[in-house]
Amino acid sequence: MAKGILGKKLGMTQIFNEEGNVIPVTVVEAGPCVVLQKKDLENDGYEAIQFGFDDKKESRANKPEQGHAKKAGTAPKRFIREIRGMSMDLEVGQEVKADLFTEGEYVDVTGISKGKGFAGSIKRHNQSRGPMAHGSRYHRGPGSMGPIAPNRVVKGKPLPGRMGTDKVTIQNLEIVKVDADRNLLLIKGSIPGPKNGYVIIKESVKKGK
Repeated sequence: MAKGILGKKLGMTQIFNEEGNVIPVTVVEAGPCVVLQKKDLENDGYEAIQFGFDDKKESRANKPEQGHAKKAGTAPKRFIREIRGMSMDLEVGQEVKADLFTEGEYVDVTGISKGKGFAGSIKRHNQSRGPMAHGSRYHRGPGSMGPIAPNRVVKGKPLPGRMGTDKVTIQNLEIVKVDADRNLLLIKGSIPGPKNGYVIIKESVKKGK
């Protein structure tokens, strides 16, 4: 069965392994996550576990959110997501913590990338710029808009626009250390999103296949 948990990115640091090599790691507060609901084939058409992470004040939650959390015997949550493929033995109201994972396991981490604002096609789509000499008169533009015949710009043409705030998944990241007492996971390398951004950590789907 698959494993998964919700968490919050706290930032990056570095640790040393037994050989004395430095390893850059991202510190993630993983859990405790509360099971808010179990989706099943009979009622919902699919199987999934709905987790809630990070309490919020009841005054900040509307009536449906308060009632949904009350069924699980917990406070309203800021971050609620479903994870498919997990063991359906989990019960509503049960807590899942960072010790779900062990050191050396590989995970896929999904988050919302940092917003960069309005960006040109060179930064946003990695396009090449024109010659920077005075005579070229075309330096950082988006290039040709396409042929004359369609009388329109073809869909998918890379153009300037808002960059970032996309759902991004980075696969096959190694868990270097698990701090069960503080519910922390130290994951090798960087993960999507800003500090204090919410992430979904799932068992890697490709590792070992």
